[in-house]
Amino acid sequence: MKRLLLIPLLAMLTALGVSAQSDPKQPLVYGVAFYNLENLFDTINNNGSYDLEFSPKGSRQWNGEKYWSKINNLAYCISHMVTKNTPMGPAIIGVSEIENKGVLDDLVRAKDIRQWRLQVVHHDSPDRRGVDVGLLYNPRLFKVIDVTNTTLRIPGYESFRTRDQMCVTGILGGDTVSVIVNHWPSRLGGQERSSYLREAAAELSKHIADSLWRIRPNQGVIIMGDLNDDPQDKSCAVALGAKKDQKDVGPHGFFNPWWRVLDKGIGTLAYKSQWNLFDQIIVSGTLLKHNDAALQYSSCKVNNFDFLFDTEGQRKGYPKRTYASGAWLNGYSDHFPTIIFLHKARK
Repeated sequence: MKRLLLIPLLAMLTALGVSAQSDPKQPLVYGVAFYNLENLFDTINNNGSYDLEFSPKGSRQWNGEKYWSKINNLAYCISHMVTKNTPMGPAIIGVSEIENKGVLDDLVRAKDIRQWRLQVVHHDSPDRRGVDVGLLYNPRLFKVIDVTNTTLRIPGYESFRTRDQMCVTGILGGDTVSVIVNHWPSRLGGQERSSYLREAAAELSKHIADSLWRIRPNQGVIIMGDLNDDPQDKSCAVALGAKKDQKDVGPHGFFNPWWRVLDKGIGTLAYKSQWNLFDQIIVSGTLLKHNDAALQYSSCKVNNFDFLFDTEGQRKGYPKRTYASGAWLNGYSDHFPTIIFLHKARK
């Protein structure tokens, strides 16, 4: 009888994430992920010519079948972001290229991840295409206490419109952490000619972080998103000042772990046989061990699961996207998701 009662108890503990971290000597581990969902639009045209493309009457013939297939594909990918120490998946998932809150509500209810009961943070941005950033979080692991959204303005370029930067502050592992979710301006017109826009976006992220530290000097700050630049580019390395080596980072500086990942030839998107790593999660010095952080950065990973690769044609070996050359591929995204892990010693 005791053995029969133990089985449902173990199942319950596993569902709560207890079994994988039951050893009191092991640190608590939290995953923080980012995923560009590549044009996650619903099928309703609410934005005139910009939204027509993603409707049944548009060029992509974007209908319910395709929409729900994409929702389920993305959920399947997210469901694989589990580890031995993070059995409920990431505590936080920043996302970009989403049309509205409704598509995120559909995503968190998809069968492969609905058991996590993820919650949604969303804000409508002024972007001309109608795409926003957002954040999914597990309320059992992360408690949201504040959300702010900041518009990027370019002096002398009054018609400029892009995604707002979303700052979500909450409690993770007993510590206050702010996550700034970004989708920086694209390279339209060329990387060099458009660099000043991403440099301005980086400066805005840094300004938001500095504002947070004026209130709570010791809190952790994470800057994540599709930055449309690589770690060594001017926006990341100079404007934001994100360093390649942890030892060079003070408490209110930034460490970019993806620099060395790209050095190894690992990226999140590919163009003309060259890998880029735009999907970055950058951590503040207040999350580094040598600065006596309680909640500490430990590792990072590109989630380039085997099923996310295209296996045929000219895009063989690239991320399997939803469309390519006008053809529906029933894929996932043109970007691989990324994740970092933070750990905290048990008291």
